[in-house]
Amino acid sequence: MTILVSGATGNIGRHLVTQLVEAGHPVRALTRDPSTVKPPADWGDDVEVVGGDLARTDTLTEALRGVTAWHLLTSDGADGAPLPNGPDLVAAATRAGVQRVSLVWSGYPSSVERAFEESDLEWTQLQPQEFMSNALGWVDSVRTSDSVVAAFPEVRSAVIHEADIAAVAAEVLTGAGHAGRRYNLTGPAALTLPQRIEILSAALGRKLRFVERSREEELRLMLARDVPTETAEYVIGWHADPPAEAYTPVSTVEDVTGRPSRTFELWTAENADRFRG
Repeated sequence: MTILVSGATGNIGRHLVTQLVEAGHPVRALTRDPSTVKPPADWGDDVEVVGGDLARTDTLTEALRGVTAWHLLTSDGADGAPLPNGPDLVAAATRAGVQRVSLVWSGYPSSVERAFEESDLEWTQLQPQEFMSNALGWVDSVRTSDSVVAAFPEVRSAVIHEADIAAVAAEVLTGAGHAGRRYNLTGPAALTLPQRIEILSAALGRKLRFVERSREEELRLMLARDVPTETAEYVIGWHADPPAEAYTPVSTVEDVTGRPSRTFELWTAENADRFRG
């Protein structure tokens, strides 16, 4: 059973490839430009890295050949916008003989979720809340001024380790009993920004300070990175006033994988060197 992992070099994908390889599954890693990919050592020599663009279904034919399970993103990695070609992706998967799909939502429904829900394929939707890896956006300010500049300090978030999202995806793709399910995924604790900064400070062994950024400045910075206005406004609105699911820890990771979800303390210990430069 060959498993195709979309976004294989991204936050979730790189962990998912590693976990599937360690479990002995044949894996094919999908990325836009294989020539730029240096596979991590823990992928071993058996992972096949292939090219393809989820937004252009015609580029996926070879990547899907012989694939029976597919880890699929529902947004375009180039700009974060929802993929508009859900029915085409279903058709391509069906032609290739794919049986099972894990879908990672982007926070709001897209044509991909709708198309797979209406198909005969086994689909499972993963609904992770805020990623712990979003803290990597603080790297530059931490290195240069021992500070974190961000908005909405009072908002709590049950941030989730990207490896836990991958672990749930691995179970969905290789196990039984997940078809037609929607899994809300969180970490073990709802933390404010100052609480996360305190945890990172402990991991680095030095005190970091918090500098509050306005909502307007947050929007300006996102638009300057060429994020579509609609997407930027949605993301900022979500962070300013998240739904209850985003700040209410749930046991889904442990229920599906049999292992408690990873803490932010663990994430900061694993990634501390990236903040040190």
